[in-house]
Amino acid sequence: MTDTRSAAPALRQSSETVAHTTSGYGMLLVAVAALVAGGLAFTQIDRLPDWVVVSWIVVAALVLLFVVAGFYLLQPNQAAAILLFGDYRGTDRTTGLRWSWPWLIKTKVSVRANNMISDKIKVNDLRGNPIEMAAQVVWRVTDTAQALFDVDDYKAFVNVQIEAAVRTIGSRYPYDDFEHQEVTLRGNHDQVGGELRAELIARLQVAGITVDECGFTHLAYAQEIAGAMLRRQQAQAVVAARKTLVEGAVGMVELALDQLSAKNVVELDDERRAAMVSNLMVVLCGERDTQPVVNAGSLYQ
Repeated sequence: MTDTRSAAPALRQSSETVAHTTSGYGMLLVAVAALVAGGLAFTQIDRLPDWVVVSWIVVAALVLLFVVAGFYLLQPNQAAAILLFGDYRGTDRTTGLRWSWPWLIKTKVSVRANNMISDKIKVNDLRGNPIEMAAQVVWRVTDTAQALFDVDDYKAFVNVQIEAAVRTIGSRYPYDDFEHQEVTLRGNHDQVGGELRAELIARLQVAGITVDECGFTHLAYAQEIAGAMLRRQQAQAVVAARKTLVEGAVGMVELALDQLSAKNVVELDDERRAAMVSNLMVVLCGERDTQPVVNAGSLYQ
């Protein structure tokens, strides 16, 4: 049985094109000429018929209004999308005084870099631990047509997608790994920040927006587990320090015994060797200073 339902139509993606506009300085001369012509008409009231003077003034006023209605200004890193009765006619990115037909609608869009710091949100990391995250993102509009016509409100769209991307990256990695065997949010800022930027670029591409820079401004365990995780980190640090200390002490004891045996300084049986190892381990691994005891008798007393 075949499915007779028609497939949903794909969203038509807009693309920025160059608008056909002109410099406003040439039209400014036309406006000045119309203003001068209207002024000269008043000087001819006594010489010409009234209907000629009135027609002269009306024509000059209409030309002046027509020209003035088409002026608009564009600052550096600013663009204007041109529309004719709702139909997109291109984008003008040339700065300065510009002019186009008065019946064309000009919608200005800033293509400057925007810096945004997101709100702190709670995310569960790869191990399920709740953490708090916030990101700083530098973004800008690259395609004005997509920004205006492919999404309803591109600024609100950016805010939502930043939060979604932060949640995605936050759940992809653990917050911390004391053994340094995994990529973590806290220990691999550059790599995780690069993945956040790639995630944002992919999400914002539909709106004609790119991301120049991004990174995390806040990264911490949530308050409900912050105390427990701090004690866990302290315990892991103590265990790691003890492990390093014991490994170093064992190497020093082994070296001492090898040197004593190689140079025939003293001959020790198994019992005295064990006692010496015990004493050396206490001295090397103890947290307090040891109190030496001088043996004035023989080796075995």
